[in-house]
Amino acid sequence: MRVLVTGGCGYIGSALVPMLLDDDRVSAVAVLDSLASGTPANLSGCIGETLQFRRGDVREYGDVERAMREADVVIHLAAITGAASTHDRREETFAVNLDGTKNVLTAAGKFDVEHVVFASSCNNYGRAASTDIDEETDQDPLNPYAETKVEAEHLLAEAMDEYGFDGTALRMSTNYGWSPGIRFNLVVNHFVFRGLTDRPLTVYGDGNNWRPFIHVNDAARAYAHAALNPASWPKAVYNVGSNDGNHRISEIAEIVRDELDRELDITYLEDEHPGPSYHVNFDRLEETGFTTELTLRDGVRDLANRMQRRNTRLIEA
Repeated sequence: MRVLVTGGCGYIGSALVPMLLDDDRVSAVAVLDSLASGTPANLSGCIGETLQFRRGDVREYGDVERAMREADVVIHLAAITGAASTHDRREETFAVNLDGTKNVLTAAGKFDVEHVVFASSCNNYGRAASTDIDEETDQDPLNPYAETKVEAEHLLAEAMDEYGFDGTALRMSTNYGWSPGIRFNLVVNHFVFRGLTDRPLTVYGDGNNWRPFIHVNDAARAYAHAALNPASWPKAVYNVGSNDGNHRISEIAEIVRDELDRELDITYLEDEHPGPSYHVNFDRLEETGFTTELTLRDGVRDLANRMQRRNTRLIEA
């Protein structure tokens, strides 16, 4: 099959694209990316006859349509991310995350795409009181990022009814770990970098807020699994992560300090709005046959090793 990945140069996309190219069921991969936050360097090792790159913006329907023409399956990752920062980018966030998604779904319907996998988020749950949040729990978005993901899920459901393609939304846990397009505005990666540079790990609020975490490689594997095995993902939405992957933010700081084996200070700053808190249940995900492979400690160690490794080999003229 031929797979289109929007936002393929991003954090998850840069881990996902090589996985798809290595899969015998995939004949070609197309990447649509504006390069506003990603870079072609994130596709290093992937360039070849089976990869087609199109620079374009999901806000521009023409760009989306040109990339969609030969796709059988679409994995829609392109989005404004960094939930907390979207309070200051509300208009842009809605334009990219919501209007862009509408363009992707419209083009998918026009070209008879078979299946659409949409990147949603567990951030949608906000500050839920329950410690057993499943897919039926009411969503309570607290930032523009989550608002657009909730509304985009509705757009996906409407498009499935209108156009007849299959689709599923993956409410993804918070990512961490190394990929070519790594982001450092995510708490685990941020803590590892601060720790390696001997700076204190700063926790906002009391650190008791819950988050589920997933390694970026496992996140990429989930998107690939959903796209290439659609019959195994028949539900409209899945929480993606693991029940053991729920951690308090204060615990994250302790794990990073422990794995780096450094005398790092952990400081707590008062914050009236420390952000969402959600402890998520992933039992439905087990029905798909997909399971995560990497633990938080695995990811912290791997990231620390990669950031400290130096390659001194130079290309000779």
